[in-house]
Amino acid sequence: MDPTLAPRPGPPRLESSPHNAMASHSPVLPSLLIALLASTGLAPAARASSVPTPVPYHTPAITGTVLRYPDFPSAKVAPRDVFVWLPPSYATHPARRYPVLYMHDGQCLFDPTASLSHAEWGIDESMTRLIAAGKVREAIVVGIANTGHRAEEYIPRKALDRVLGTGSAADHELHREAAMLGFRADAFHSMSDAYLAFIVTELKPFIDRTYRSLPDRSDTMVAGSSLGGLISLYAICEYPKVFGSAACISTHWTVGDGMMIGYLRRHGLPNPRTHRIYFDYGTRTLDRDYGKYQVRVDALMRAAGYTDGLNWVTREFPGADHSERSWHDRAPVYLDFLLGTPVR
Repeated sequence: MDPTLAPRPGPPRLESSPHNAMASHSPVLPSLLIALLASTGLAPAARASSVPTPVPYHTPAITGTVLRYPDFPSAKVAPRDVFVWLPPSYATHPARRYPVLYMHDGQCLFDPTASLSHAEWGIDESMTRLIAAGKVREAIVVGIANTGHRAEEYIPRKALDRVLGTGSAADHELHREAAMLGFRADAFHSMSDAYLAFIVTELKPFIDRTYRSLPDRSDTMVAGSSLGGLISLYAICEYPKVFGSAACISTHWTVGDGMMIGYLRRHGLPNPRTHRIYFDYGTRTLDRDYGKYQVRVDALMRAAGYTDGLNWVTREFPGADHSERSWHDRAPVYLDFLLGTPVR
């Protein structure tokens, strides 16, 4: 069995990859240092009273400044850690504002000790190198940790509701994958709409009032891999006034035998004049099954008016598998798509 499908402790998931471990240590620096960070613009000067104090997150793998908000509260979904990576000039250019990239599976972006696979995406290193080379704009990266309800939060509800319980081929595929992972698909309850509402109505307003962000659609991006690719696409479709760009990496189209494609046909894609979308996939392990679905999605992109290489890219990576290591290796590609050219 592909290791990304190996069962793990905790609530059941429809799809699993090495996203769900959290580091058992998060060193807390002295309060004097936190005060210093605040005075230099590295830490927020004002916070909602219910939001925990940010903890400087330091491990040997971290490049740059990462602040961790433990158990960030929400009225819509379970609390979870939120990580904020600040660009190199944030402390030294207090008048500058920055675009914001929201990324799912946030505990796996910066630190390999937080992943069961002991690999990370290396977003901090890739951003630092690309910025130094002048290839991308400086940006704030917000990593949103997953919880024990990863599948429930990442599988788009409006796609699922049209399939589950219908007796169709897509319904049978849902039940097959659920049985392989040891739970009943008919007991599955999607929380994806609540998860997106958390990001849009709770987390993003907090980030925009706490950090020097550029809050408009053209400077607000979303990205994720596997099921995180599905929820990123769902986000830009459901909230086209909030998100201007999305990167859907190794998108797990096989859930419900491509049921997300049916959602795209019914709902439609965001306006290609104001939005940009990136897709990719490998050819090994879970990714080997994605190509036939991606061809159908690409046809929908063309029909919606997207132009390959301009406001839309689909990339195949021969030999790449479904893992953090693969997503690490191609981070410069999708980061360049999202941040290489401003969308205005």
